[in-house]
Amino acid sequence: MHKELQARRDTGLQIVQAASLSALHYFSDIDKLVIEQKGKQDLVSDADKAVEVQIKGALLASFPADGVIGEEHGRVSSESGYTWVIDPIDGTSSFVAGMPGWCVVLACVKDDDVVLGIVIDPIAQETYIAVKGEGATLNDRPLSVSSSQSLAEGSTAVGYSSRVEVGPTVQVLEHIMQAGGVFYRCGSGALMLCYVAAGRLIGYCESHMHAWDCVAALLIIQEAGGTVELVDTKEMLAQGGRVLTACPGVYSQLESICREADL
Repeated sequence: MHKELQARRDTGLQIVQAASLSALHYFSDIDKLVIEQKGKQDLVSDADKAVEVQIKGALLASFPADGVIGEEHGRVSSESGYTWVIDPIDGTSSFVAGMPGWCVVLACVKDDDVVLGIVIDPIAQETYIAVKGEGATLNDRPLSVSSSQSLAEGSTAVGYSSRVEVGPTVQVLEHIMQAGGVFYRCGSGALMLCYVAAGRLIGYCESHMHAWDCVAALLIIQEAGGTVELVDTKEMLAQGGRVLTACPGVYSQLESICREADL
């Protein structure tokens, strides 16, 4: 691993670990949170804002020439070629309801190539990490996607947001169930994607995700042997896009369903 990337992997992990502890502190006292509604089923709390400020400040203190893209506080341009992508609390709806199903997410992009992904689930005490070309781990143990060969052999996660029309998502759910499958959903897209990497879920699809919700976990899936629909990283960072991924034995079946539903 190149020393520049090694430094960012090690420092990034320390920063996300510290941020996860901060998020847990807020979670333990959620009755005091100030919560705003950005849109339908789209919430933000003062915990999200504070944790992002903490991560951003720590990153820029360690790598002042790097860029930063955050869900809540916009963009800092990169001078080094490296850009960090932050989701301080993915799954805010679960977080503010006092439920599990949320996580802290950090990715690092080098010249439009995602090279590092870190996702920490503080409730489950699980840390997912991938470095491009170096494999993926969960709590330091190697990750591998499911060996399932059909949608009937596991659970498939289907994401949805109010930014898109409901019809295609409903069609995908119907087709999955008609194929003998079942669907799964929790409050965090990043966590569901990590569950694909861990072999707990066999696939995931969503018509539109923001970069901070998905690019870290998509790298983790790729490094765990999963198949990921090719996306233009620059476009994903700018405006988000469709996400489609599965274990190799299921990908073509799920891709066909998404194509038929025009997801």
